[in-house]
Amino acid sequence: MHDLVKPSTPEREQKVARRKLRSWIYIAAAVLFLIVVVVALKALGTAILILLIVVVTLLAILFGVTAVNRFRSSGTTAGAVFAVLCLFLAVVDVKLLQFFKMSSSPMVMPATTVTSAVVKEEDWAPTLTAVGSVSAVQGAILSTDLAGTVAEVKFQNGAIAKKGDVLVKLVASQEEADLELARNDMARARDLAARKVISKAEIDAAESKFKQKEGVVAKKEVRAPFDGQLGIRQVNVGQMIKEGQQVVALTALDPLYVDFALPQQDLAKLSNDLEVRVLSDAIPGREFKGKLTAINSMVDSVTRNVTLQATLENPDHALHPGMFGKIEVVLPEKHKTLVVPGSAISYAPFGDSVFVIEKKKDPKTGKESQTIRQQFVRIGEARGDFVSITDGLKGGETLVSTGVFKLRNGMTVTINNELAPKPQLNPKPVDS
Repeated sequence: MHDLVKPSTPEREQKVARRKLRSWIYIAAAVLFLIVVVVALKALGTAILILLIVVVTLLAILFGVTAVNRFRSSGTTAGAVFAVLCLFLAVVDVKLLQFFKMSSSPMVMPATTVTSAVVKEEDWAPTLTAVGSVSAVQGAILSTDLAGTVAEVKFQNGAIAKKGDVLVKLVASQEEADLELARNDMARARDLAARKVISKAEIDAAESKFKQKEGVVAKKEVRAPFDGQLGIRQVNVGQMIKEGQQVVALTALDPLYVDFALPQQDLAKLSNDLEVRVLSDAIPGREFKGKLTAINSMVDSVTRNVTLQATLENPDHALHPGMFGKIEVVLPEKHKTLVVPGSAISYAPFGDSVFVIEKKKDPKTGKESQTIRQQFVRIGEARGDFVSITDGLKGGETLVSTGVFKLRNGMTVTINNELAPKPQLNPKPVDS
């Protein structure tokens, strides 16, 4: 009975051998199937991550089936090894699926906050620029006609003087005594002439002597020849000075001249009464206006520049002779110019550009967002905080006005102009 239930040893060995053969056939078929799947996916251009997931999944299934077969055929050791490999590949497969999910859902960067400005079309008159020097319409360093001792200084340094004011008096006691004697002689001569005692020539000689003495006394005084502002005195009371000694500078500060030069090719554009603007570093943010009043009749043979002179009103005496400044001659014609803030320009060796803000609609969600597009431009003249654009933009377009160095093409942005600086043609920066 026992022999009928329990197969003989050769039969059992054959049965085990058939199971092993089936296992190897399963493995070979699985490997072949795996190779076919990988080749097919690669031919379809599937991503490497997907290929890895498929390969790992198939290997895990293969090792799982093999482990089950080994356990059924009493191959516990081999079954345990394949089971461990199957578990390991299952863990790897889960991780690969997580990576695939992360990579398949694109990361959305948060929108960058920027300030904006609109491209404006304005009338800009062309200008010619130069550097010039301020000079006085009337200015002189007063000096004495005669030698002598300073008796009185009748002005304060930096004061305003009127024409005819006595500024300095020299000691003139001897000259005044001679003048008094000449005056008495002239009075007696006139009295005698009235009684016909002396001739007309004698009275003329007495009057001439009086005028001569009067002139000598007058030369002992230094008077202001015109209205103006005095400088710092160079003499003191009691000082013995020579003939021609400098006493004080007197300058008329309103109006003033501005002398400058422009190249000869600009000569045809120039004419008298053109508007002239003057900017000085000494008075930042302020603009002085005047008229072109003189064009030199000759062009400098060395520099090929023509010398020009403009006249400025200076009622508050802010400008002083000797200052230099930037000169702008405004030409009469005007033309339409596209103007943007200078801070909106991204300067680079390969070309200057701006970032145009555009509205873009997401085709999947239908949500509208603001994105930026880098646009290369040609820039022209700069005035104050503004720059003119000669090519690359149209009026009315919206640009990023600040922080362009941190942006790149295609970024999503939000506009916040609450703290945006306001560009000006004549900026007045605050001293720090």
